Amino acid sequence: MGTAPTVSTAAASAAAEGGRAARPRAGVLDLRGGAGRGELRFPVGDLLIVSGLPGSGKSTLIRRAVAALDARDGIVWCVDSQDARERLERRAPARLPYAAYRPLARLAHYAALRRALRSGASVVVHDCGQRGWVRRWVARDARRRGAAAHLLLLDVPPGTALAGQAARGRGVSPRAFGRHRRAMARLTAELTAGRPPTGVTSVVLMDRGAVDVLREIAFA
Repeated sequence: MGTAPTVSTAAASAAAEGGRAARPRAGVLDLRGGAGRGELRFPVGDLLIVSGLPGSGKSTLIRRAVAALDARDGIVWCVDSQDARERLERRAPARLPYAAYRPLARLAHYAALRRALRSGASVVVHDCGQRGWVRRWVARDARRRGAAAHLLLLDVPPGTALAGQAARGRGVSPRAFGRHRRAMARLTAELTAGRPPTGVTSVVLMDRGAVDVLREIAFA
């Protein structure tokens, strides 16, 4: 992780045309190293997958930057696995470890994603990036509705992600974190070679500096 990927001419020109607002198109758009933008704009009805290591700031970014969080608006439906976990934590006995009901939290998350995809609204989904089948699922739905699937990848050092886990008071086991690191390394290598995941139209790469600059993710 950390090596600049190949950036398509179309993606680079999209950033230039947008000034401080980027409109990602086909290819890989690298906003790391001081190239951040204040806004990312996607067409209405498109789908956005936000991936990164546990603790990299996916949930924080979604909650801060997405323009419309309420699915009732019919504009954007945000599906964050952290929401499913927190709902179950409020109902579970205080001494029950998360590992005991993790499968139920995942099931609730995927059920929420299914409802969101069936709504026809734009969808922003939190995804750890470890399971490629989630990206393929979202990409298939995008094709079905005649829309596009996009990937926003938070590329932060493992130490930063571990610090993020500590700050929120929740962490994953060293073994699980190792699996996440390997999955993200493979994904980043594919992007470095200029190969977005199958079915994904555009990829936006962001480091911590770009995340701090980004104010809004809009579908318009």
